[in-house]
Amino acid sequence: MSAVELVALAASISLLAGWRLYLVVFATGLAMKFGWVALPEQLRTLDVLANNWIIGIAGAGAFAEFFADKIAWVDSIWDTVHSVIRPVGGALLSLAIVDSADPSWQVASFLLGGGAAFIAHAGKAGARTLVNVSPEPFSNVAVSTGEDVATVGLFALAIANPVAAVLIALLLVALSIWLVIAARRALKRLLEPKRREAV
Repeated sequence: MSAVELVALAASISLLAGWRLYLVVFATGLAMKFGWVALPEQLRTLDVLANNWIIGIAGAGAFAEFFADKIAWVDSIWDTVHSVIRPVGGALLSLAIVDSADPSWQVASFLLGGGAAFIAHAGKAGARTLVNVSPEPFSNVAVSTGEDVATVGLFALAIANPVAAVLIALLLVALSIWLVIAARRALKRLLEPKRREAV
């Protein structure tokens, strides 16, 4: 795996951790434990994810998130609580994937991984705030289920094809930034009539 492919994989996994950290850790741990994914030598530092305790904790987190994410406004509270957890998790995953002996490369990987996870998290949280405004409960369930499916599919693609990881990373960054901007505009439109009434 080339340096570019390794960085792209780290970026993709970090971005996905910004959506579903527990699911990404759980899926990686299971795949490694049962030999579904043959990780290259550079990723051997991720062996810790195959630990039964780590799989259990990540599985419990993924289970809780699966249901919390489908209930309007509970998902926003969950996202608020995870505003620190997801970026730190994404940063640590990125650091484990790159696994360079050069300290400056490790710091850059940690910062970029954390930044990528935060961008994805912010985009997700912004989009879910918009969905929560809708009066019916079905859109929340549909969007959350779509995120679950997309996370698993993109994760599998990133592991199987590092070249595709570059495209995944760029696509997720663009999507996340667009979601943050769209959420900001929509909230501004929603609050504008209330400001006029207050005046």
